Amino acid sequence: MGKESKNKGWFVTFSGTAINLALGVLYTWSIFKGAIRASIEKGGVGSFNWDISKLNDPYSIACFVFAFSMILAGKLQDRFGPRLTAFIGGVLVGLGFVLISQTTAYILWVLGFGILVGAGIGFGYSAATPPALKWFPPRKTGLIAGIVVSGFGLASVYIAPLSEYLLKVWGIHNSMLFFGIAFFIVVCGLSLNLVNPPPDFTPAKPGDNKSSDSGNRKENIGSCAISIDYTPLEMMKTPSFYLIWIVYFIGAGVGLMVISSVAGMAKSSLGEAAFVAVAILAVGNAAGRIVAGLLSDRIGRKQTLLVMLVFQSILMFAAIPVVGSKFGGPVLLVLIATFIGFNYGSNLSLFPSLTKDIYGLKNFGVNYGIVFTAWGVGGLVLSRLSQMLQARSGGKFSSSFIIAGILLIIGALLTLALKKPQTSKEPSR
Repeated sequence: MGKESKNKGWFVTFSGTAINLALGVLYTWSIFKGAIRASIEKGGVGSFNWDISKLNDPYSIACFVFAFSMILAGKLQDRFGPRLTAFIGGVLVGLGFVLISQTTAYILWVLGFGILVGAGIGFGYSAATPPALKWFPPRKTGLIAGIVVSGFGLASVYIAPLSEYLLKVWGIHNSMLFFGIAFFIVVCGLSLNLVNPPPDFTPAKPGDNKSSDSGNRKENIGSCAISIDYTPLEMMKTPSFYLIWIVYFIGAGVGLMVISSVAGMAKSSLGEAAFVAVAILAVGNAAGRIVAGLLSDRIGRKQTLLVMLVFQSILMFAAIPVVGSKFGGPVLLVLIATFIGFNYGSNLSLFPSLTKDIYGLKNFGVNYGIVFTAWGVGGLVLSRLSQMLQARSGGKFSSSFIIAGILLIIGALLTLALKKPQTSKEPSR
């Protein structure tokens, strides 16, 4: 059974990664937003008639709904398994894109992209990682989580240029219809591959983890063979939960703020090739998830998170003289975008790993769903704030980067206080 189980584990892992490759369409919003803005500026019959300051709203609301739907989806995943949960996600994403393919109305785009697509992504995303983690030993938590969620970050590599092409050839509505049908088929089809291991399954043979797990007892918040399973209420009574939530809010919110506007930032330097910056940022996004996962398995989640937050704050301040000007040229802009994506992506492997390490795997789906609300609130608040600042400053990004840099420094300081909660609960092995 060992060989068969091992093969099934990787099969589930890559199926989850493929689902995320479709659901990562969220990160291509800046391309869609550019097409909507162009339609607003052009005017005429059939054009979009939105307030410029509300351009990010469908995206921001999608992030918010995505995050909060993870709680319900996580509970469904824990109780009924990943197949049904991911299948529902595929249906919702497909319906959302089909709806926005038929209208230019702001409220219907908020409903279609913001609520239906956002919820669908939440259901699909929540079902991709937990079954994969259950097939592997704790010492591989960071790596497996990083691989599965890397699909979400890598999606823009193909969706960004594909979107640019479809928007030029078919227009925005037919492009949305194409995505709706395609993602319905892909996500629902791949959902059938997501299975949990049998109840008596042991992910590693006795003695396999002695060197890397059982002996790792330093205050590191990293991999450990012994874990304690917390219920959602028990988790929310620990100070560590609130520290994790706030730091996640900052790290994810700043990254989502940049991702939602990266095409606009790159327009002055790259012109029509601005989608290249989106695609390159996606490569960094995906790489950051895998590298941070691997690194955190070696040196610990807390240490890795601290490094990424400090690095990201430096990049925010470095971006101020580059974005929206000719300083440094397109190469420097793309380089900064890549590393911003890299650091942002690290959050998406570090925080599920932290949640699993500290609060156990039994209720991981719903527990991480609660932690993940920080991602959604961060995306909603900081993306909306950034769009408002840009509208007031005539499209400049300096204020957004300054605020982001300061928040990241605060997040790094809070990370220093992160510790495992003291408890009298019995550990589970």
